[in-house]
Amino acid sequence: MTRILGIDPGSRITGYGVIDVGGARLLHVASGCIRVQEGDLAARLAEIFEAVRRIVDTYEPQEVAVERVFMHRNADSALKLGQARGAAICAASRGAVSVAEYSAREVKQAVVGTGAAAKSQVQQMVRHLLGLREAPQSDAADALAVALCHGHTGSTLRRLHAAGAAARRGRRR
Repeated sequence: MTRILGIDPGSRITGYGVIDVGGARLLHVASGCIRVQEGDLAARLAEIFEAVRRIVDTYEPQEVAVERVFMHRNADSALKLGQARGAAICAASRGAVSVAEYSAREVKQAVVGTGAAAKSQVQQMVRHLLGLREAPQSDAADALAVALCHGHTGSTLRRLHAAGAAARRGRRR
């Protein structure tokens, strides 16, 4: 089983989700939201960093997946989101784990089957795929969706890598 930490970064609320993936088996380990206090951006970033560091120390993921920032209309919001994302990535990478990044569209495509899925659809598919009694809060569901996306993508990449290695070994004979 591979333990994956998914992160949905935000400058006020950062969602996290931890799952174990083994073949077709998916297991929900933990999920929730990091809610930072009001205050200056530097203090909020420090809170995000420390909270993600504690999550990594507690759950010891082998891999981390983070949602990429997308630019909509407000550049200031995108910059703050990018800084929150950077704090989370720095905290996660301290555990010497690999960090993968996925766009919101890639995550929705992997979990729901369409890159244009609504948040409620993501929540319900996460609930269904992980066998949860109820749908997680939106930010936690998004983080679990990022982890699920990485689990699906990562297993495919591992199979391709293994097939390529086998093919290279076959050519050397």
